[in-house]
Amino acid sequence: MNRIDKLFKEKSENILNIYFTAGFPKLESTITILEELSRSKVDLIEIGMPYSDPLADGPTIQNSGQQALKNGMTMAHLFKQIESAREKVDTALILMGYFNQVMQYGEEEFFRKAKAIGVDGLILPDMPLHIYESHYRDLFEELDLGISFLISPQTDAARIKKIDELSRGFIYMVSSASITGAKKGIDNSQIAYFKRIKNMKLTKPTLIGFGISDNESYTKACEFANGAIIGSAFIKAIQNENPIEENVVNFVKNIRLQSKKK
Repeated sequence: MNRIDKLFKEKSENILNIYFTAGFPKLESTITILEELSRSKVDLIEIGMPYSDPLADGPTIQNSGQQALKNGMTMAHLFKQIESAREKVDTALILMGYFNQVMQYGEEEFFRKAKAIGVDGLILPDMPLHIYESHYRDLFEELDLGISFLISPQTDAARIKKIDELSRGFIYMVSSASITGAKKGIDNSQIAYFKRIKNMKLTKPTLIGFGISDNESYTKACEFANGAIIGSAFIKAIQNENPIEENVVNFVKNIRLQSKKK
């Protein structure tokens, strides 16, 4: 069974998904971060594939991606890092990036390689639903590879239902129309959106991302979804002068400070 499916079968609430950019702050930081997040018992790890032209990323993730590319990160090197990390890391791993990166590599080759090295799922925000359904759905099912599509407050009900049908693993609930890291906290309009989605009783689990940065916003998101995704706040946290291992451990502890008892 795919590790993502196994996770949601065993655990339905307070899922913590941490995003980081591969190759940042240093080229070989990827393996260290993967191992420390796994030791810290996060539920999902989302690995950002650095890209020269990101669409939805805010300044923090954009800057980390630019630095990773300057550090020499390539898709081939990232695949080697993930394959090496799999010797110690059993946590579900998700690759997050853009469909253009997949196309440049070769779509079927990319998907098969990702599965072979231990990737459990993908998030490709710019891959059209109809392209996935007509060209890649059968391959993803053959490989037992997850795919998560995004919904936002502007997504209409018909599209949400279609995304619920096509997603493999979980649905990524974008908390607002802004870019990643643009705002902190959760306001009343977002809560109304969260309630609307929860009341739709979708068949796939949901994780809330964008604007989740601390224990308070993580805990609030978990009231309305199966868990939350944290990216920009984590990337900022691993940049201080302390050893990266210490930064990772402390960040996860602080996020789960009040929620671990649930």
